[in-house]
Amino acid sequence: MSSAVFLDFYGTLAHAKTWGPRLEDVLGARGFEIPGGVSVHDDRIDGREHLEHSASAEHYQAWEQSRLRRFVEACGVGADDADLLVDELYTATKSFELQAYPEVPDVLADLRRRGLIIAVCSNWDWHLDRAMAQAGLDNLVDVLVTSARAGARKPHRRIFEHTLDACGIGDPSGVVFAGDSWGPDVEGPATMGMRPVHVWRPEWESEREAPPPITDGIVRVPDLRGLVDLV
Repeated sequence: MSSAVFLDFYGTLAHAKTWGPRLEDVLGARGFEIPGGVSVHDDRIDGREHLEHSASAEHYQAWEQSRLRRFVEACGVGADDADLLVDELYTATKSFELQAYPEVPDVLADLRRRGLIIAVCSNWDWHLDRAMAQAGLDNLVDVLVTSARAGARKPHRRIFEHTLDACGIGDPSGVVFAGDSWGPDVEGPATMGMRPVHVWRPEWESEREAPPPITDGIVRVPDLRGLVDLV
């Protein structure tokens, strides 16, 4: 029997309806461009513990902006322009409109009616509550845990332990964890003793790299409606 369902947020519960300006356009407006091989995304950040940056919302924002500063410097931006561009890029990265996937509200309501604890465990910034509210899902879950506040990003065990503690759950074997990212949402929960469910929506076939094949103990579903029969 399941006692709880933990869910990733972005790509699992909600997606972007609109994005703000592209980083290339923000830089281009100031006469800069992104050189080949330079990316604002740090592939090494997942699984990282960052307690020192999670002391407060201010600490976390400063860390986000420091990463943007390294990015603009790699783009050849000098000290005179760096502060302005970091501010503009930070605003751009927070400028989006989120919406829930169509089936999500009904699925969450159904799971709660069954008496399950519903938690969101997400690699997200300090204000996951705002993102959930924008997607219209803030009243459909019991617990929100974001990597920014937990001090570690999935698949680091700290964020999973933080979520279990917040839900008052001692035995992870009764937890189903659903998400779209293989390492953070499948491999990580599996090592904690949870039951992972990989969400792979059909429309991603032409957009994303194909996921690894399913192995024993892992279920793959095309949307969250598949959770209802698993719990």
